[in-house]
Amino acid sequence: MPKQFDLIVWDWDGTLADSTGMITHALLSAAAQVGLPALPAKVASSIIGLGLREAIHALYGDLAADQAQALATQYTANYYAGEREIPLFAGAVDLIKLLNKRGYKLAVATGKGRRGLNLALQHCALTHYFHATRTVDECFSKPHPQMLDELMEDLVVLPERTLMIGDTSYDLQMANNAGVSAIAVTYGAQNAEQWQAYKPIQQFDDFASLSAWLLENA
Repeated sequence: MPKQFDLIVWDWDGTLADSTGMITHALLSAAAQVGLPALPAKVASSIIGLGLREAIHALYGDLAADQAQALATQYTANYYAGEREIPLFAGAVDLIKLLNKRGYKLAVATGKGRRGLNLALQHCALTHYFHATRTVDECFSKPHPQMLDELMEDLVVLPERTLMIGDTSYDLQMANNAGVSAIAVTYGAQNAEQWQAYKPIQQFDDFASLSAWLLENA
């Protein structure tokens, strides 16, 4: 079957990396450490995918600047304390290497910062398999389309030949905003009810099913 896509763009946390639980714990712990009201874990995980500033605003509204900064600083410390222990989903490394070998252009669009993404890529030895990456340090936060727009421009790929894969409404809305197709996964931060309105072309409940579809159909 001829390839449908030339560029496959991956979200990182909750899509390639099994990090939802650790991010949620780091955020809830940070809130307690700086004296902010406790949040249900489901609420905390719902903002995964946003930039940190946008996530804090979504959870707590217009905090005083010093409170917001204290929360951001404490979250960052908590996150980096455990970041090296975050695994990728089973089969992710092999899939990325195989897609690369088959000639797909691969990219990452993430709400992580540049430092965090670089460390994650180095830790799993995948740095050289991605042709380009964008982080929230360099672009507007999802769902703004800037990350995808820049990746397509850098890699010279049209929207109709680009596929976005993510686990949140922010990923899928970003794809819609950029005019690209999207696949959604339910094994990350959000369930299907939260992103169904953005009409992904496929959705998968586990990484193995996603991998099989990509190798057969992408």
